[in-house]
Amino acid sequence: MTTDLPTPANPLRIGTRGSPLALAQARETRSRLMAAFDLREDAFEIVVIKTTGDDRSLIDADVALKELGGKGLFTKEIEEDMLSGKIDIAVHSMKDMPTLQPDGLLLDCYLPREDVRDAFVALNHDSLAALPEGAIVGSSSLRRRAQLAARRPDLKVVEFRGNVQTRMKKLGDGLADATFLAMAGLRRLGMEEVVKSAIEVEDVLPAVAQGAIGIERRADDMGAAAMLEAIHHWPTGQRLAAERAFLKGLDGSCQTPIAALAELEGGTLRLRGEILRPDGSEVLNDDRTAPIEDGAVLGAAMARELRSRAGEGFFDWLDT
Repeated sequence: MTTDLPTPANPLRIGTRGSPLALAQARETRSRLMAAFDLREDAFEIVVIKTTGDDRSLIDADVALKELGGKGLFTKEIEEDMLSGKIDIAVHSMKDMPTLQPDGLLLDCYLPREDVRDAFVALNHDSLAALPEGAIVGSSSLRRRAQLAARRPDLKVVEFRGNVQTRMKKLGDGLADATFLAMAGLRRLGMEEVVKSAIEVEDVLPAVAQGAIGIERRADDMGAAAMLEAIHHWPTGQRLAAERAFLKGLDGSCQTPIAALAELEGGTLRLRGEILRPDGSEVLNDDRTAPIEDGAVLGAAMARELRSRAGEGFFDWLDT
C-alpha cells in the first residue's frame, strides 16, 4: 500500500445518513477498514449528514417517493459534501442509489451482501396469506406496492415512509395492519424478532441491489481507493453490475416498479428481472444466465427484452 493511512490527527471521514440503519452500515464499514489495516477506531470519524429524504415533513407526507424527487433525496447532500471535501467516503444502501453518480465521484466498493429477501412485518398476522380481505398494508416502495397489487388486489395499500423504528411505531399506532421491510436492514440492526415471515425470492423478487452496502469516493482520491479496494467484495460487485445495468436500461430511478436478483454459481451468473405496471395489472419477467464477467451485458440485454415485450404504452404512466 503506497498511501498514507488515516490517523487520529487526520482521520478518514465517513459520511452517512443519521438513521440507526445508516449508522450501523457506517460502523460496519469502519470495522472492516480497521481490521484490514490494523487501525484504531479513532483513525476514523463518522460524519452524519441530514439529507432531504430525512426531513420529517416528507417522512410523514402521504405522497409517493417519486413525486418528492426520487432516490436522489437520500444522496444529494452527502455527495455534495464529498465533492467539497467535507467527507472522504460515503456509505450507502445500494437500493437507494441512482444508477449514475455525479461527475467526480465513483462507486466501486461493495461490502458482502446480506439477506436479499423482503420481510413481512405485522403485529397480529403471521404471513401475507394470513391477512384478511381489505387489510391495510403500508409501503412507500413502488415495487412492493405493485407486486402486492398483483398478488393480493383485495388489500388496501397506503404510503408508509420512515426508518425501521418509525415504521414499527406506525404499525403500533394502528396506521396499517402490516408492512414490508428488508431482511438485510433488520439483521444489521439486530431486529430479526420483528419478522413474522421472510418472503422467498421465488414468491417476491427483491429490489435491485437490496441487501448491499456501497461505498462512494472521489474519483481522484487514490488513498481512499487503495483502502476501499482492500474491503471490496468481488462477488457482490459482480451481482450488482448485472442488476444495476438492468435498472439503468429500464429507467434508472425509483419511478418504475422494477425487481431483479443476480446470483452466482460457479462461473455462471443467473439474473431474474421483473417489471410491473403500478396497479399490478401486468407483470413481465425474464430469467437468464451468462458467464459472470458478462453480467452487465446480460442486465442491459434483459432490460431491452422486457422493454420490447412491454410494448407501446407500458411506461406511459411515468409521465402522468
